Amino acid sequence: MPNMLSSANARRNWFTITSLVSRDFKLKYRRSALGVLWSVLNPLLMMIVLSVVFSTFFKFSIENYPLYVILGNVMFALMADSTSGAMNSIIESSSLIKKIRIEKLIFPLEKVLFQLVNFCISLIAVAAVMIFFQVMPHVSLLALPLLLLYVVLFSAGVGMALSALSVFFRDLWGVVITAWTYATPLFYPVEILPDWAAPLMQYNPMYHYVTYFRDLILSGTVPGLQENLLCLGMAVAAFAI
Repeated sequence: MPNMLSSANARRNWFTITSLVSRDFKLKYRRSALGVLWSVLNPLLMMIVLSVVFSTFFKFSIENYPLYVILGNVMFALMADSTSGAMNSIIESSSLIKKIRIEKLIFPLEKVLFQLVNFCISLIAVAAVMIFFQVMPHVSLLALPLLLLYVVLFSAGVGMALSALSVFFRDLWGVVITAWTYATPLFYPVEILPDWAAPLMQYNPMYHYVTYFRDLILSGTVPGLQENLLCLGMAVAAFAI
């Protein structure tokens, strides 16, 4: 890591990362008939399905429920897709690593930044839902880059660990992500959890990041200093490990 952050190496590594992000972007959308539009339609379709199903079978008293759902889904997808991509990044690039001398950490970090680009595109879908429900943007949205810094650091830390562990536990992360999805209030309010489960949510990093995102848009508020320090602490701890 220190070698990667030296001035000369940092410039070279950043050029490599941006080149890989550009390559992945072209590869992903070249295979898709809808292209970039799919990154907008996908969260919208998921929002519609989940909203119809859960608002029909469960009577949640959540204002602008579809917006509540899409905010949770796009934020969680940033972490899930980043870490899943990072997990296989070094194995997938093994032929390149064997041919030239290159920092291996570039590959998981690039996958996280690539998903950050996809997240920014998916914000178009969020904006469309906000317009539909006549939810005005608040000045609190200026804090969104700070939240993204937390999530990117956290995802990069988890992703780097997974890229090394995937040699031994290649198929386990998909199960973890599925369980984590249902353990995070993405399409249900935290208030419906039993008394013993609600306190455990405080140890779920994605609960804090998703709630932070919803506060910025739904409530128009920026979480306080204590919550920011908690979000930063979880991100730094994951990255440092």
